[in-house]
Amino acid sequence: MNEDLRAKIESAVVTAIVMLLIFLLTWYIYIEAPVQEEEEGIEVSFGDSDTGGGVQEGLLAASAQPTPTTAPPVPFTPSDNDLMTQEDESAAALRLEQEKKRKEKEKALQEERRKKKEQEAREKAEREAKEKALAEERAKKQAAVDKANQMGALFGNTDSPEGGNGSDRESASSGTKGNPIGHGSSGGNSWSLDGRGIRGELPKPSTNFKQEGTVKVAITVDKEGNVIAAHARGGTISDEMTRQLAVKAAKKAKFTDTDRPSQQVGTITYTFKFK
Repeated sequence: MNEDLRAKIESAVVTAIVMLLIFLLTWYIYIEAPVQEEEEGIEVSFGDSDTGGGVQEGLLAASAQPTPTTAPPVPFTPSDNDLMTQEDESAAALRLEQEKKRKEKEKALQEERRKKKEQEAREKAEREAKEKALAEERAKKQAAVDKANQMGALFGNTDSPEGGNGSDRESASSGTKGNPIGHGSSGGNSWSLDGRGIRGELPKPSTNFKQEGTVKVAITVDKEGNVIAAHARGGTISDEMTRQLAVKAAKKAKFTDTDRPSQQVGTITYTFKFK
């Protein structure tokens, strides 16, 4: 009996030791084994060793984070709005340039019109001044002619017969020697000019006349005795060509000079006769 008990005890001890060893071994393995936390989704282990243990979770998590990427630059493509805007700006610039040219052209036209008006005003003023001067000159000549006509009418009946001299007529008309009224005849023609004498003879008109009779010419004489104006004012001849022959001859007459500062008027009477 003692041997059986002893054998049971030894068996029980051996069994307890084995169980203890198994327990210790199991506990040690459990303690050393890493505890994996469960994550949502499917876990993929890429591994980089023969045992397939994989890399550390930190590195795996870091590699699992998405890496931000920079999008490549998109080339600029003008849109329809951009093109329309550019066209609008070009059209506006063109309109401004055209408007500027139009204004410059209009300004030039206005300046040209202004200068033209000024020129017309100057020409008008000059023309009016000339017309006024001519009118005054005509008035003076007319006044001289009228005075000559009056004097011719005054002395028209004092002419002496052909061939007489001025001094004889002076004495006969006034009875006083040295009368200041000068008149005389020359070559069948007579003249009358206050205080003057004729130099040489009276110029004779051309013989190409068409009527017989007389032509009385009113003359205006300057200080030196030159005839500066002559007009047919009376007589019996109405033919204008013959009257102009008398006027041309009268303009060639020369009288003595005088100390009088003003001009004098007188008459020359031409007699036309057919031979």
